[in-house]
Amino acid sequence: MTYDSSYHEQIRADEHDLQFGDFDREDAWRLGSALRSAALAQDLPVVIGITLGAQRVFHTALPGATPDNDDWLERKAAVVTHYERSSMGVGEQFRSAGRTFEADSRLPPDRYAAHGGVFPIRLRESGLVVGTVGVSGLPQREDHAFLVEHLRAFLSAA
Repeated sequence: MTYDSSYHEQIRADEHDLQFGDFDREDAWRLGSALRSAALAQDLPVVIGITLGAQRVFHTALPGATPDNDDWLERKAAVVTHYERSSMGVGEQFRSAGRTFEADSRLPPDRYAAHGGVFPIRLRESGLVVGTVGVSGLPQREDHAFLVEHLRAFLSAA
């Protein structure tokens, strides 16, 4: 099977571009609220979560979302915290090497999931990852695409 690297390259470009000048609890509220409004407008059955450090500072579960979506969100956020890359980017990194995250990461799959939908909150100037932002409830590429679209809009409006 041949691997198409263009998707992974696009994810890397998005990870480079989607960085913050700074980020605090007020930003978390504004970003989370914007994601929630967009998801409601599209009638998406998702959970949305934002962490700063080890603390969850924003969380919402929209109609149709289930507790399983919360579990997926936590597992994807754990991958982002561990690798300091988007959860989709980590999964694609393994696939590009002809490997699978579940078999080759040596991390417990009940705590880590390299599926799309969570991004690091990285500060542009220092490069530090200070938290995570994510959605869960759609197929992984759709979770990822929704998040990228709305992170880009949020950052361009700042």
